[in-house]
Amino acid sequence: MTSILSQPVARLGCLNGHASLLPRWRGAAPIQRAIMAGDRETGMMVMKMEEGLDTGPVAMVEKVAIAPDMTAGELHDRLMAQGASLMVEALAQLGINCLTFTPQAAEGVTYARKIDKSETRVDWTRPSGEVHNHIRGLSPFPGAWCEVEIGGRMERLKLLRSALSEGVGESGGILDDRLTVACGSGAVR
Repeated sequence: MTSILSQPVARLGCLNGHASLLPRWRGAAPIQRAIMAGDRETGMMVMKMEEGLDTGPVAMVEKVAIAPDMTAGELHDRLMAQGASLMVEALAQLGINCLTFTPQAAEGVTYARKIDKSETRVDWTRPSGEVHNHIRGLSPFPGAWCEVEIGGRMERLKLLRSALSEGVGESGGILDDRLTVACGSGAVR
């Protein structure tokens, strides 16, 4: 694993706020990956940084439910507010030598790799639940997208919201004037 901190900095000790329930979703995109995977819960953690990527012991945890229609942007804002409060509390405890750390579990490790542009296109052949999670996990940035024909030209359409819906049709086909789109199974609107 690549070293994140140089040895001199690591010896001094650093605290980090991480937006997942470690060891699940170590890495660059924990918020997006949690939603895209359909997780129903995540959280904010204050941890001690080590040379490994998000491997350090944890001092504080605050869990948060992921609502079925919550986007990555909405979850980000909620977790960042929680993280700021949690970090203030952690620093206060550190100042009076009361901050304790617990090693992360060895099992349940997953990696939240950086979102690549190649993953942002919607695959309408997937089940509707996966398509819905994909759209909200990438909203507002970098944004899920699809191509639609408008006036004889193919145009890229960025999708920021979706809702599960009923419907049957050819994957990617528009089913009604509410822009309900057929998926591999089910539909999204």
